[in-house]
Amino acid sequence: MTLPLLPTTVVGSYPQPDWLVDRAMLSKSVPRVRMNLWRVAEPWLEAAQDDATRLAIQDMERAGIDIVTDGEIRRESYSNRFATALEGVDAVRPGQVISGANFATPVPRVVGRILRLGPVEVRDMAFLRRNTSRRAKITLPGPFTMSRQAVNEFYTEPDEMVMDYAAAVNAEAHDLVRAGADVIQLDEPWLRQDPAAARRIAVKAINRALEGLTVPTVVHLCFGYAAVVPGSSKPVGYAFLPELADCTATQISIEAAQPRLDLGILRDLGPKSILLGVLDLAAPEAETAEQVAARIRAALAFVPAERLIPAPDCGMKYMARDLAFAKLRALADGAAIVRAELS
Repeated sequence: MTLPLLPTTVVGSYPQPDWLVDRAMLSKSVPRVRMNLWRVAEPWLEAAQDDATRLAIQDMERAGIDIVTDGEIRRESYSNRFATALEGVDAVRPGQVISGANFATPVPRVVGRILRLGPVEVRDMAFLRRNTSRRAKITLPGPFTMSRQAVNEFYTEPDEMVMDYAAAVNAEAHDLVRAGADVIQLDEPWLRQDPAAARRIAVKAINRALEGLTVPTVVHLCFGYAAVVPGSSKPVGYAFLPELADCTATQISIEAAQPRLDLGILRDLGPKSILLGVLDLAAPEAETAEQVAARIRAALAFVPAERLIPAPDCGMKYMARDLAFAKLRALADGAAIVRAELS
């Protein structure tokens, strides 16, 4: 499928049906270890996840999205499906990470060297490829973020752990491309949480994770799910962003709509393509197409249309499905308005 100017995409996740996950449990946190949120018993779970994935793909296509994902329907969170499948990780007896708000989150304990034992998301990607003719993207948790969502009880040198995570991501990414991925995205929201460490190791780890890939690659940053992190606590700028101009990813994905980001920072990313968040996922109603178009026009003052990819701010996992669909329709329609103006 040939992409139009201003192609639209999603960041990754789409709402899972209520019949598949216990959304009351889901709303309490973003799981770092396995939480067993599924309403369907194990013998029928994979088939149920397949059905829900088809619904997510079809919703994205019906809304008019150009680059689709599998909606991350099989995941309890964006990171725990992959992070807990690695050798060297003990997710059964978790440790804790204490947030700045003094909130304790169960996380995997790293008790041995991080190694990828085998494919984790390859079946997911092959299923997506069979069920869409559109460009297909799949996401992976980034190595820096995974290292910050774990308790290290093995490595004497923490940066060595980050690089082992990167090697595991790289092996998975190559298998995902062979399974049909047109785009690989790394989710790295924790870059802003520890910018000093990020400046030391993150770009090196991202480059290792993307090493040898020839498809378009994305690094996604955000300030947290709108349903989990209120807008009043979100900063107006990124503590770690210009540094990504030096990474090998071809695209940088940022949350911009909810925090009303100063788009002048886009100049700092040089020749990178920008996945720009133009959907505020905290807004209780869908944007109009014209609102989306206005946000796209504002970005064109700093990024040429050939390098701009309109998207939601973040994953849509925590939203009501009808609202998520309405927002995606507005995204596609708003991009079409600006596309017509430019042509």
